[in-house]
Amino acid sequence: MERGTIILLFTFFFSIVSHSSAKAHNISAIFAFGDSTMDPGNNNYIGTWFRGDHSPYGHDFPGQVATGRFSNGKLMTDFLVSSLGIKDLLPAYLDPGITDHELLTGVSFASAGSGFDDSTTVLLGGVSTMAKQVKYFEECLHRIEKLLGKESTNRVVKDALYVISAGTNDLLGNFYDLPVKRLTTNITMSAYQDFLLDRLHSLIQRLYSLGARKIAVAGLPPIGCLPMQMTENILLPGSHMRVCVQQQNEDAVVYNLKLQSLLPSIQASRPGTTIAYLDAYDALLNMIIIPEEYGLVESWRGCCGSGVLLELGPKCNESTPICSDPSKFVFWDSIHPSQAAYQQLAKIVLSSLLPRLNS
Repeated sequence: MERGTIILLFTFFFSIVSHSSAKAHNISAIFAFGDSTMDPGNNNYIGTWFRGDHSPYGHDFPGQVATGRFSNGKLMTDFLVSSLGIKDLLPAYLDPGITDHELLTGVSFASAGSGFDDSTTVLLGGVSTMAKQVKYFEECLHRIEKLLGKESTNRVVKDALYVISAGTNDLLGNFYDLPVKRLTTNITMSAYQDFLLDRLHSLIQRLYSLGARKIAVAGLPPIGCLPMQMTENILLPGSHMRVCVQQQNEDAVVYNLKLQSLLPSIQASRPGTTIAYLDAYDALLNMIIIPEEYGLVESWRGCCGSGVLLELGPKCNESTPICSDPSKFVFWDSIHPSQAAYQQLAKIVLSSLLPRLNS
């Protein structure tokens, strides 16, 4: 059979699959951009030290494989694509085993340690900036176009959902744990929030120019309730309890309010676009405060090691002991959610996201 005939048949088959998928939710693919909450293993292939491709990461992943996901198992994006009936997992774009066919239903370009501020990626070992992630997406589109042609590629782009999740590393790396930018530039928290949102705006604008029309942007989580941040709070004068760092949570709330005000104006200026806000703050905070309502038990420490110190990435390794039942923990390590928490987050996101995308 000639190559041209094969491509025509494949294009026809893909159009049938896309149409079937669109009947339920009008989403045929997911493309993810951001940090470790969305990175299924891209950092494995860029030479950074900040990686999760070793045990005990992947403890509950199929086959107990440490794929590079910063969790004991699947990420929220994995549960999103499977719940939408797109595919079982959202893979890493930089995985050399990813085929052009796999690109049609989406991949993740996210890089653990990344943020909207390029200086954040330098602090965390030269991981991929958001701009670099978009460059990878452009490269991805060229690969799809070679396979399907321009018209079918445009359909893939239009029917896809673009998920963006970043910002936590920016605040941790430039204001809280390593206050580099705060100390060297004297920038205020409010001004830095505005700077990050301006970078997000530019990112959305670039994705829009490439054809993205369905975009979901996650707000910041309750940063002050991450186990590592609560531990640091004990070290502060006059503090003797492991409690959430109120100021850090307040900063996250203010950022999220600014984000929610910004997104409608961006959508209004870009015809045919739906931009949805994903509430990561309330969803995760509820799990932390009332874990039993989600089938969880432990929410104040992670499963890996003591779960309260700097136990993440290379510090959560083969020699680190883990809890007996990760499925009962909100956090896997001192910062990252567990597979069980990601599954709950995906359910919450889908229940609020789909009505807005289909309206």
